[in-house]
Amino acid sequence: MTFIDILRDHLDEFNAHYEQQITSSMQQAIFAMLSCRTNTERTSQWACQSCPHHADFPLSCGHRSCPQCQHNTTEDWLAKQQAKLLPVEYYMVTFTLPFELRVIAKHQPETIYQAMFTVAASVLKDFAKNSKQLGGEIGFTGVLHTHNRRRDYHPHIHFIIPAGSFNKDKRQWHKSKGKYLFNSFNLAKVWRARLLEKLTDELNCKLPEAIPKKWVVDCQHVGKGLPALKYLSRYLYRGVLPDRNIISNIDGHVSFEYQNSQTGTTEIRTLPTVKFLYQILQHVLPKGLRRVRDYGLLQGSCRKLRLQIQLMLAVAGAVFPIIAEVKKVVAIRSCPCCQQPMKFMGVHGKKHARLTSFIMQKTREPNATV
Repeated sequence: MTFIDILRDHLDEFNAHYEQQITSSMQQAIFAMLSCRTNTERTSQWACQSCPHHADFPLSCGHRSCPQCQHNTTEDWLAKQQAKLLPVEYYMVTFTLPFELRVIAKHQPETIYQAMFTVAASVLKDFAKNSKQLGGEIGFTGVLHTHNRRRDYHPHIHFIIPAGSFNKDKRQWHKSKGKYLFNSFNLAKVWRARLLEKLTDELNCKLPEAIPKKWVVDCQHVGKGLPALKYLSRYLYRGVLPDRNIISNIDGHVSFEYQNSQTGTTEIRTLPTVKFLYQILQHVLPKGLRRVRDYGLLQGSCRKLRLQIQLMLAVAGAVFPIIAEVKKVVAIRSCPCCQQPMKFMGVHGKKHARLTSFIMQKTREPNATV
């Protein structure tokens, strides 16, 4: 049982129950997922090189919320981030939107998420400039997550930060020492003040009366950067719940498993089927919104400078992490007639595919003319 199977079987009931909450982005995601590998308007065409057999196969939808797609996209992103790793300690700083503001985020997701990125990045840059340990330009990567492990709506941004800075005037890399980067309580105070100011003064958002005085920002030492990057890559492009985590769909209820972040144990959550569908689809992001962003030294435009820093560290004797080669996944299909490999012939539209099939059939016939 997959998420798409459940969605297809209960779509009418879902639409009737959540008609007012379904956004255009959710509608687009639903259409894409239900069309994934079933829509024959565009197909990939394959031909056997050992016998006359040929076949067309529907394409994947490619939507970032689809649990069947984007595996290669995730691997490509992870490979690019690994190439940026430095032989230093890393920290993960997490900025969380308080519960009282999540209603606004649901109604204005693009506005709120963009504001979260802008404000959180400015806080980190200013803290780095004023830090005695850093005092220069830093680099960091931010990833937006909209859920916790129970898949409740819980917008937050994880930032992965290498513990070091670059002094452009002296052309020197300054390595941060110890297991401390920034004070979490001070980060939270500035995060709260700046985000509320941006929402009210710049974006004219109407805020609720009861806003907590204490917000949550977590700053943790995570050792080397690769484990943290792998953690962040889990939910980037393949939906928020892997199909393997869905364990049952019985009597109008769906059960899925998740790992409790506090105890590390695997737990099971059961929801009515329609509520389960909304629990997952509410995390579909607005079209065009970037959920992953690089800042400072980790931006694409700083590649040359980043290579210079890596060279400096290598000359100084630093040991760089060994990066495993990412193997490209090559699509392979075997011929059902002779079991020999089939050759990919291209992607075609429906009319073009029928015409090509007709031509291939005719050209295999003796004395045929087209």
